Amino acid sequence: MPLHIIRQDITKLECDAIVNAANNTLLGGGGVDGAIHKAAGGKLLEECKTLDGCDTGDAKITKAYNLPCKHVIHTVGPIWRGGENGEKKLLESCYKKSLALAKENGCESVAFPLISSGVYGYPKDKALSVAVETISEFLFDNEMTVYIVVFDKASYQISEELFDDVQEYIDDNYVDEKEERRLYNRPRRIFSSECDFEVGSVCFEEKLASPKKLDVSLIDMLANIDDNFAVTLLKLIDLKGITDVECYKKANVSKQTWYKIMNEKDYKPSKNTVISFAIALELSLEETKHLLSTVGFTLSKSNKFDIIIEYFLLNEEYNIFTINETLFKFDQVCLGV
Repeated sequence: MPLHIIRQDITKLECDAIVNAANNTLLGGGGVDGAIHKAAGGKLLEECKTLDGCDTGDAKITKAYNLPCKHVIHTVGPIWRGGENGEKKLLESCYKKSLALAKENGCESVAFPLISSGVYGYPKDKALSVAVETISEFLFDNEMTVYIVVFDKASYQISEELFDDVQEYIDDNYVDEKEERRLYNRPRRIFSSECDFEVGSVCFEEKLASPKKLDVSLIDMLANIDDNFAVTLLKLIDLKGITDVECYKKANVSKQTWYKIMNEKDYKPSKNTVISFAIALELSLEETKHLLSTVGFTLSKSNKFDIIIEYFLLNEEYNIFTINETLFKFDQVCLGV
């Protein structure tokens, strides 16, 4: 761990290996393939000529030459033919074979384009789903930093329904900083069981998913100011019945960050890291706020990142990769970064 979605030119990324979305000849082509060959120089083509091509779903490795990485892993994705011709299995194989080659060659970091989502026509949302699921499965048993590199946020799509729901939630809840300060000391209104007011034509209470019932003992524990973040985190892990490794991997956090939290007395994790652990532990909104308070953080209505996190917590959606895809789509920093 972790897995990052980033916006960058893959030919300029400094990591141990980048993956080339190649064709069966391995002799270069358009898009990412052509850009990688151009940046690497002619020696890459000369080495590729010795590889006797590559089957769809397979992968082969070469030197990187003029690229700022050590290796190029060439993989051939499937052409989209409607989804009923084994495309998903072949695309999964591209990621699995590439990751296996990266591991065999001692790579600690590897960057992928969104394979088959260009001229091969694989729907971008489906291609992203396959990439995230396959890579995250590999990372659960292996220590490696993996990047999914896209040129811009329009290069892939989360589901239209999810995007619309999150956008609506932001529109309904976002206030600028001046408005937030003005409302800060206003007495909290207690709503009756019936809808007290409406936003547009939809009942406000109906627009929000009801948070799950809080565990009072858990809230009391989190409110104990004598416990720092590390101690609180370990208690939560025990309460949830998972291992330390399961927790930091579900949080999309590196082993190095975990060791800093556990071993460096004065280390203060970022707000991003704290929320990542809250998602991994499947905490409610109120429980997450208490965990944030152990490091002096809070959630704000004037911060779109915070509102998106609140949306997922209220709806009890804890897939960190789905959350990250959404954050990326809304130009927000991803969890675990």
